[in-house]
Amino acid sequence: MKILKFVFIIFTLLFTVCHQCFANDISVDFNNGIYHIVLKGEKIKKKIKFVASDDLITNREAHQKSKAELTVNAGFFDPKNGKTISYIVTDRTISADPVFNQSLLSNPFFRRHSAQILNRSEFRVLQCGNKFKYDIASHGAGVEFECALITSAQGGPLVYPQLRMEEEAFIVKNSEGNVIRESASVLHKTSRTIIGIKGNDECHILIITDENPMDLYDVQKLCKDLELDKAMAFDGGSSTSMNYKKEIEVVSLKGDGAGRLLKSFMLVY
Repeated sequence: MKILKFVFIIFTLLFTVCHQCFANDISVDFNNGIYHIVLKGEKIKKKIKFVASDDLITNREAHQKSKAELTVNAGFFDPKNGKTISYIVTDRTISADPVFNQSLLSNPFFRRHSAQILNRSEFRVLQCGNKFKYDIASHGAGVEFECALITSAQGGPLVYPQLRMEEEAFIVKNSEGNVIRESASVLHKTSRTIIGIKGNDECHILIITDENPMDLYDVQKLCKDLELDKAMAFDGGSSTSMNYKKEIEVVSLKGDGAGRLLKSFMLVY
């Protein structure tokens, strides 16, 4: 009996330590209208997948179907035809390609600025030998030697350390330097989905809710305060969505409360 009791105690201690280890892979804090999610450690990098849905669905639906621990909205899309405006790579393969969006190709603004739009920033998970790593780079930027792109989602613009609104065609200025076009409400305060990198082992996700809307200058300052190395935006505004387990759900206050229909998602298992 003493041996059985000893074995039970050891098993309980191991389970507790192991449970705490896995629990610490994803931390979620809420303060001042902002959810700050940190994915920490090497193991969690293998459990991240960006996906594109054939049809537009809510973040809640994507979360329930995938059985992920965490689901967050990702790239931009055209709500009229359900086609992507952002590149998505799933399991080393392009699963959403804006080049096949005919409405986008027929848009005069896109044709004038296609090089900038197609080269917007993307968040990447790379495998380099036996190690996995995060990166944020322009879509056309090459992958490091001996590394392979496992999954990625394009969004934009890059927010930190540089704010690349004009370079990624989110704003257009005339010859006098005045803004004549703005996309994704980058200059206005709204809810946001932001993803960033700190060090070699931390991915930071900021869900900036309707309680504390920000423009991208505000977001850049927040990323600096958090001492992130790089950060970029995903789709925001009414697209801002997050589900964590069965415990937390964030949707826009607009609509029926179910959330906006979306195209692509970040899943963390």
